[in-house]
Amino acid sequence: MTSAIASVSVQEIGKRAKSRKGKIRDGDKQSANNGTTTWTSGTVSGGGNSTGYVVVDDIANDFNYYRGNVYNKSNSQPDSDKDGVPDPVDTEPNSKPGVAVRTNAGTYDIDYNGVPDELQTSQYEKLPNGRIVARNVPGQIPSTPIEDRANSNAIQNLQGQIAGVNISTGSGTPGGMPEIVLRGIGSINGMAQPLIVVDGVPMENALQQLDSNDIENFKILKDGAATALYGSRGSNGVIIITTKAGAGKLSRKEAREFKRKLRKGAKGKLSERPEHTFPEKGTISVSGDSYEAFEENKFENPISEPLSTFSIDVDHASYTNIRRFLNNGQSVPKDAVRIEEMMNFFKYEYPQPKDKHPFSINTEYSDCPWNKEHKLVRIGLQGKIIPQNSLPPSNLVFLIDVSGSMNEPNKLPLLVESMKILVNELRENDKVAIVVYAGAAGMVLPPTSGDKKADIFAALDKLSAGGSTAGGAGIELAYKLAREHFVKNGNNRVILATDGDFNVGASSNTDMQTLIEEQRKSGVFLTCLGYGMGNYKDDKLQILADKGNGNHAYIDNIQEANRFLGKEFKGSMFTIAKDVKIQIEFNPKHVQAYRLIGYETRKLRTEDFADDAIDAGELGSGHTVTALYEIVPEGVKSDYFTAQPALKYTQTASTSGNYNDELATVKFRYKKPDGDTSTEMIQIIENKAVPLKNASGDFKFCTAVAWFGLKLRDSKLVSEKSTADIVKMARQGLSNDPDGYRAEFIRLAETVK
Repeated sequence: MTSAIASVSVQEIGKRAKSRKGKIRDGDKQSANNGTTTWTSGTVSGGGNSTGYVVVDDIANDFNYYRGNVYNKSNSQPDSDKDGVPDPVDTEPNSKPGVAVRTNAGTYDIDYNGVPDELQTSQYEKLPNGRIVARNVPGQIPSTPIEDRANSNAIQNLQGQIAGVNISTGSGTPGGMPEIVLRGIGSINGMAQPLIVVDGVPMENALQQLDSNDIENFKILKDGAATALYGSRGSNGVIIITTKAGAGKLSRKEAREFKRKLRKGAKGKLSERPEHTFPEKGTISVSGDSYEAFEENKFENPISEPLSTFSIDVDHASYTNIRRFLNNGQSVPKDAVRIEEMMNFFKYEYPQPKDKHPFSINTEYSDCPWNKEHKLVRIGLQGKIIPQNSLPPSNLVFLIDVSGSMNEPNKLPLLVESMKILVNELRENDKVAIVVYAGAAGMVLPPTSGDKKADIFAALDKLSAGGSTAGGAGIELAYKLAREHFVKNGNNRVILATDGDFNVGASSNTDMQTLIEEQRKSGVFLTCLGYGMGNYKDDKLQILADKGNGNHAYIDNIQEANRFLGKEFKGSMFTIAKDVKIQIEFNPKHVQAYRLIGYETRKLRTEDFADDAIDAGELGSGHTVTALYEIVPEGVKSDYFTAQPALKYTQTASTSGNYNDELATVKFRYKKPDGDTSTEMIQIIENKAVPLKNASGDFKFCTAVAWFGLKLRDSKLVSEKSTADIVKMARQGLSNDPDGYRAEFIRLAETVK
């Protein structure tokens, strides 16, 4: 049968495999089961690449293995070509014996082109003992050979031979094992050490027991190559060591002595094959991360609560953080899920504005798939796209956290590569300065023209992490520098890159809010870039972005950096409208109850809408913003809403005006980027719902994303939470997916049952 799988991970189980008569050794003659059929074994080839045919471990010992072929031990096994060798159960050219295979739902980027590898099709079938045989396994896994050098210590041979191999002295404890980190550009794990494989067997502390004279060759695998071969065990990279004993260059006595020496310090035995198990995904503690807790919006009565007011939110950080959790096989913390940021990660086909206003307004009214008797209203804004040659000059200050908490491969190293992507977008009339902070703050690059990219890159490459985190001092210095070089009618912005772990000086959430509210008065905007896991302070970065005329992105890998800082550079960095607020009034003639999906942390008081002193969200060039309201139509009985009881002293009757064809009125307020007075826009939503099957693809996909967010938050206001239904809905909105992000969402949703 045929099955589509995302990738195949291969785990070595030893170069020689058992038969009933003993072990197949190089040059030996091996009798078949009944003793009448013989064949001559050849040399088992070593090497780094695995292609073609592989088989799972034969635990029941029902088969013989020879050059990647599988021979049934039954006497009835035919010999069709009369060559004296039993026909194999299955075979494939260019095979490598003694290899086990499992399927893995993850995706890899083996060719390092920034695009996940396409789904591979693998033909597989069950053998009589229930084991699986797989063919057409994607092969040619890239590895990097290591040059032999005149070092007595094997670890020293690795230093400096390949980009991304970092070796440190660890704790400094006498005799302690040095720390080795293989950093790929898309690294997401922390300082965990790589998997070390000696002669096909994973072993701990093996390098400490080896010297250069023991080793025949090294190979290094990183990123997709490592996980493609070794699954999750290779997620921190793999060092593959072939010893002279493993290469057959020692006598039997010398090989035995070598193995005995190695076992004394290493965990694992060269004489044993590793157990062929495939651990299930588990929940990894994320107790060091912090998120703002909030309760989901409840249904409101349009008579007692006639107005719903909120600030727009163009942030994407919640979605990319959720993606990181799901890709790592982790459970998603409830408060990490902000549904509005999930919806707004994706682009929708709203038309460009045709009038003087900086954005167009779009609405759609259809059925609600998770509560069948309810309806959904979608409100969408499309920001005006500014041509590249019309963008104002930029005055940017990179504010980079170089404290000790950033000393992980998925933090400062990824941060530096991210900033280089942004620098590549800068022009001659743009300026960038770099401020860093750890125990104190300082400037490492004065304002420099955007065309002097080599100077900017050199300053970034010199950064290293260590010390405490005086984030408040860094913010003050960065804003001071931005004010000193302020460009009138330009793009003045501080770009803060950190894990948010402030611990020196002003560091509490309240301190951060007070500080950033004062700094925003300067007219300098803010972008917060979050990195890392385990101590990621999402709540602090949310406060800074929300209160500092800013936006917030979580960079989980280099592809996200390319998207946010490269492809969407204009929307991320150039504001076309600030303090954008939305206020909607539903018509009680048609609406019994309503609730806003998401935006819990962006809700405003009714009086805040017309108050120009109240801060709200910013809209960038080409940005889209989407909001969903769930409606309980008049006359529908709902388990999630209780009608308001009759009141003695308060008049709750609806207006007597004739508005039968209106469902709601939506008002918008915004300011120009350098303005202080808001402009109001008004849009009427007609009471004309279309069946869900006739709704736009964007409506269906946006609804599926919101539905998935409600599932992750375990919403108590949703009756249907089937992953299959969510995916089915999302698939109906795949037509507008030029970059594959919608298809990726479907893959992520399918991992949650």
